[in-house]
Amino acid sequence: MTVVGFNFTKINVERKQPSKGKINISNNVLIKDIAESNFTIGQDEQKSLNIIFQFNSTYEPNVGSIELVGELIYIDDIQRINEVHNLWVEHKKVEKDVMTEILNVVLNRCNIEALILARDINLPSPIPLPKIKVDTN
Repeated sequence: MTVVGFNFTKINVERKQPSKGKINISNNVLIKDIAESNFTIGQDEQKSLNIIFQFNSTYEPNVGSIELVGELIYIDDIQRINEVHNLWVEHKKVEKDVMTEILNVVLNRCNIEALILARDINLPSPIPLPKIKVDTN
């Protein structure tokens, strides 16, 4: 099981008002859809899954938001692809091991993109960054 393709299809960033005081930032990832597709490697065609996701960072109270929508291509053996797709079609669920791999890839790419976008429009970082504290003793 491997993620072999990843791209963003929508990037929406908005700063509504200057940030002041305490700001709560919540991040969320949602799998919007999973569809079967074919992936060609050289001359070999392999069954794959096209997974549509949405990543949101919301800044409260009403400071701004970041929305990233994209898709990734997931390949595995044909039986596993069928199992994952059938579970999605019937119950809108993804098995834990597959979901873990997908979410790790999505979060890795989206957190970096959201960090850059937040900097560009002067929003606080959507993920905690390390800080240095000076000992005054």
